[in-house]
Amino acid sequence: MSYLESEIKFLKGVGPKRAELLEKELGLKTLDDLLHFYPFRYIDRSRIQRIADAGQNLAFIQVKGTVVSRALVGEGSGKRVSVIVDDGSGQMEMVFFKALKWNYEKLEPGKTFVFFGKPAEFNGKFNMVHPEVDAPMEAGSNQGGLTGVYPSTEKLKNAGITGKMMCKLQDVALGLCLEEVEETLPDYLLKELALCSLPYALRNIHFPKDSYALEKASRRLKFEELFLLQLSLLKQKFVNSRQSKGFIMPKVGSEFNSCFKSLPYSLTGAQQRVIKEIRKDLLSGRQMNRLLQGDVGSGKTMVAVLSCLLAIDNGFQACIMAPTEVLAKQHFANISKYLAPTGVRCALLTGSTKARERKEIAEALLDGSIGLIVGTHALIEDSVQFRNLGLAVIDEQHRFGVDQRSKLWSKNGDGAPHVLVMTATPIPRTLAMTVYGDLDVSVIDEMPPGRKPVRTSLHTENKLPVIYNFMRKEIAKGRQVFVVYPMIFENEKLDLQNLEKGYEDICQAFPFPPYKVAIVHGKQSAEDKDFYMSAFAAGRANILVSTTVIEVGVDVPNASVMVIMSAERFGLSQLHQLRGRVGRGSDEAHCVLVRGQKCSKEAIQRLELMCRSQDGFEIAEEDLKLRGPGDLEGTAQSGLPIELKIASLVKDSQVLAEARAVAGRILEEDPLLAQEKNQLLLKELRKGKYNRKDYSKIS
Repeated sequence: MSYLESEIKFLKGVGPKRAELLEKELGLKTLDDLLHFYPFRYIDRSRIQRIADAGQNLAFIQVKGTVVSRALVGEGSGKRVSVIVDDGSGQMEMVFFKALKWNYEKLEPGKTFVFFGKPAEFNGKFNMVHPEVDAPMEAGSNQGGLTGVYPSTEKLKNAGITGKMMCKLQDVALGLCLEEVEETLPDYLLKELALCSLPYALRNIHFPKDSYALEKASRRLKFEELFLLQLSLLKQKFVNSRQSKGFIMPKVGSEFNSCFKSLPYSLTGAQQRVIKEIRKDLLSGRQMNRLLQGDVGSGKTMVAVLSCLLAIDNGFQACIMAPTEVLAKQHFANISKYLAPTGVRCALLTGSTKARERKEIAEALLDGSIGLIVGTHALIEDSVQFRNLGLAVIDEQHRFGVDQRSKLWSKNGDGAPHVLVMTATPIPRTLAMTVYGDLDVSVIDEMPPGRKPVRTSLHTENKLPVIYNFMRKEIAKGRQVFVVYPMIFENEKLDLQNLEKGYEDICQAFPFPPYKVAIVHGKQSAEDKDFYMSAFAAGRANILVSTTVIEVGVDVPNASVMVIMSAERFGLSQLHQLRGRVGRGSDEAHCVLVRGQKCSKEAIQRLELMCRSQDGFEIAEEDLKLRGPGDLEGTAQSGLPIELKIASLVKDSQVLAEARAVAGRILEEDPLLAQEKNQLLLKELRKGKYNRKDYSKIS
C-alpha cells in the first residue's frame, strides 16, 4: 500500500482516538485526505512585533520576550499559570488554563521565547491566552514566513489537535507522500496555462515559500478543482447531446398562433428571447435539455405553454409536471384560459382525480386526443402512457427526485421527449454553471410591465401590535394576509411549538368571527394541507399561518400582505421567494419582515438588502456570498457534484469561467477524451468523486 492510501491513525502524533475524531469532525481518513485539506487563511509569522504596539487592533501578534516571572494562581476551574514576559519595550502577561505543570516548568525566568497569539485587553493591560510558544532556535519556518490556519472544531482543540499540531501533521505527511503524488493535469495544459506542478502546489499551499509561491499553488489547485468539475459536467452534456436524438419540430402552426395572437399583453423581450432559444433547440435534431430561470411573476408559465403548443402543432403531446396539487390546479386554471382560443384539449391529473376520470384521461392520452396534460407525481404512475410525448416541462424541478423523473422519460415508446425544467429560485450564474452545468440555461430577467414592486419593511418583534393593526386595515379592505414562521429541520420540535404558539397568538388577535385563520405546515397530511390552502386561495380564510410550504406556487391575487416572523432565520433567496407570493393582483402589496430583538449586525444588513432590492438575481448573488452554495434554496437538495475544497464559486468566478472555456475547447476537439494526450483527464474523471446524478435529462 502507498503512503497516500495509508490511514491517518498511523501518522506520528495521531493514533486511533485522534484519527477517529479527525474523520468524524473533518472527514480525514487517509494521508491523501490530509494533503488535500487546505488552510483557509495564512498568518505572517515573519514579523516580530513590540509588546508596546500590542494595542493597535492587531488580530494576531508575535513577540519575542524574556520570562520575568511565573506563578500558579487561582483555584479550581479558574486555576492558571501566569507568565510575565519583557521584550525591552514593555511587559505582557501570558495566561495558560491547560497543561499547567508543563507550561510552568517550561517557561523558566531568564529564558527567551517567541510567543504567538491573539492579544486581549484585561484590566487596562494586554495579555495573551494560550499563545503558541517556541524557543527562538526551534521556531524554524513557522517563525520565518506564512503559516496556514486550518478549519477546526472545539472537539479537535480539546483533544490537543491545535493549529500548530495540524501544521506538524501536514509536514510529516508531505515528507512521506510528496514523491508519490502523481500529476492530474496533462503536460500540454500545464504549459499552455503556466500552471505549477501538483507536488509544488501541495508543498506551497501548506508551507508557502513566499507570497508568490502561495499564489501559484493556490491558482493551480483552484483551477484543477473547477476545471475537472466543468469537464465532468460538459462531457456528460456533449455525450447526451450526441447520443440522444431529439424530435424535430419545424412548424409554427395554428394552435401556437391562435394563443399568441389572443394574448391581452405583449411578451417581454426576455420571454421572446427564451422562446427563440427553445425553438432553436426544437429544430436542432438533438434532444433539448434546458433550464428556464425566472423570478416569481416573470412569465415562465406563458413561455412553457407556448413551447407546448409548438410541440402540439408538430403532432406531439406535452405535459407539465408540478410538485404539489395546489400548484398543478393553479397551472391548469391559468393554462386553460390561455388555451381557450385554441382547439387543444387540456386535462388535469393529480392524486385526488377520481378513478373514472383517471380511466378517461389514460385512454385520451393513449389515443392522442389530449394534447396537453398538467399534473403532479400522478403523471408518473404506471397506468399513464402517452401516444407521442414530445415535450416534458418540469416546474420547480429540484422538488423531484431523479428516479421519479426517469419514469416520465420511459413513457414514450419512440424516443426521448424534449425537456424544459423551470425554477423560480434565481440561481447566480456561477452556481447555475456548476449545479446545472450540463444543461443549457435560459433566463427571464425582465418583469412584465405594470407589475408593482412589493413594499418591504423591517421591524422588531416589539412592533407586533402595530403590524396586527396594519393587517386589520388590509383585511377591512377585503384583502388577505400570509403569516410565515420558520421551519428549520434542526429545531423541528421547537419550530413546531413556535408555529403553534404563533397560530394561537394570531387567533387571539384576530378572533372568529369576523376573522377566519387557517394553518398549514409540513407535518399535516396532504389532504389537510390542500384543504386549508384551497380555503385560503378561495377567500374563505383571511389569514394563512404557515411554514415555508407556501413558498413555491400558491397564487392568491387577493393576498396583499406577507408577514415573515423570525426573518433572520431565513436565507435571502427564501425570503425573496416568500415575498413573491404577494403582489400578484392589482392592489399594492407589502412584505413585513419581523426580526428578533437580538440580531447580529450581518443579519440586519441582509434583511436591509431585502428592503432595498426587488432583483432576485442580486439577492441570490448576495445569498451565495453569505451562506455558500449548499444552503441556497433549491440547491441544497441537489448540491454540488463534488465538494469544493479550495475554490469558491463567489470569489473565483473568473477562474471558473476560464476552467469552463478550457474544458469546452478540449471536448469540442475530443468529446470522449480518447486521444493519448487526454488520457490523464479521463483517468481523473473515472474517479468516484465525479460520479453524479444526471440533471440534464428527466432521468
